[in-house]
Amino acid sequence: MRRPPAVAGQFYNGSASRLRSQVEQYLVKGAAKEKVIGLVSPHAGLMYSGHVAGAVYSSLQVPRTFVLVGPNHTGLGAPLSIMTSGEWEIPTATIAIDEPLALAVQRRVPGMTDDARAQLFEHSLEVQLPFIASLSPEAEIVPITMGTASLEECRTVGTALAESVREAGYEVVIAASSDMSHYLPDSTARSVDMLAIREILALDPEGLYRTVVQERISMCGFIPATVMLYAARLLGAREARLVKYTTSGDVSGDYEQVVGYAGVIVV
Repeated sequence: MRRPPAVAGQFYNGSASRLRSQVEQYLVKGAAKEKVIGLVSPHAGLMYSGHVAGAVYSSLQVPRTFVLVGPNHTGLGAPLSIMTSGEWEIPTATIAIDEPLALAVQRRVPGMTDDARAQLFEHSLEVQLPFIASLSPEAEIVPITMGTASLEECRTVGTALAESVREAGYEVVIAASSDMSHYLPDSTARSVDMLAIREILALDPEGLYRTVVQERISMCGFIPATVMLYAARLLGAREARLVKYTTSGDVSGDYEQVVGYAGVIVV
């Protein structure tokens, strides 16, 4: 199956030439590259969060495959879905799914459904692709979307990812797609976001999950981030670093209702 772009011309520029230029302005020239196990990257329109995502992707030694784990905003399809074959199109590239790795993950997770419907209109993974394509046109992906999930379900998926990546034997980065708090005053957003970011930097998936739930932080991708942390720890992660944090107010000038954006790498 070939998945066409769902948010080209909305979340990012819709023509190939303009999208290349748009991505180029957000990549950090001369940034030091390092081997990364996992990351957190935002998924808003690039005009708002592209400079955060660009800073994150600029710091990577590009792997063969990105496992992309994002929230299901649309509610379509299975609550825990994966695509195990096919290609994703964006204006600048056609990106193949790493079928052996995707199948290996699915085999290890009870209830994980091969369901393209959940991916059809979902933007959280698609918005990562312009950066991946710019850095490595040959890179492949494993697309996973998640609705609500318990902490134990997050642990199960994270463990399956770690085992599958270890079995694959080549370079893979697990990318959790998430924005931070939504529609709060800027100072409040920064305060509550740092509660969640602190747990990510501590490599503490349980702490992140419980903090977001208890503090009612509107971090839409905390479940994908929890999964990534479980996997990263099993893959030997030593530390997490905050690459960049900002809010939409820094772009729009509206500090009354902002969305927070954090970029984190796990090494």
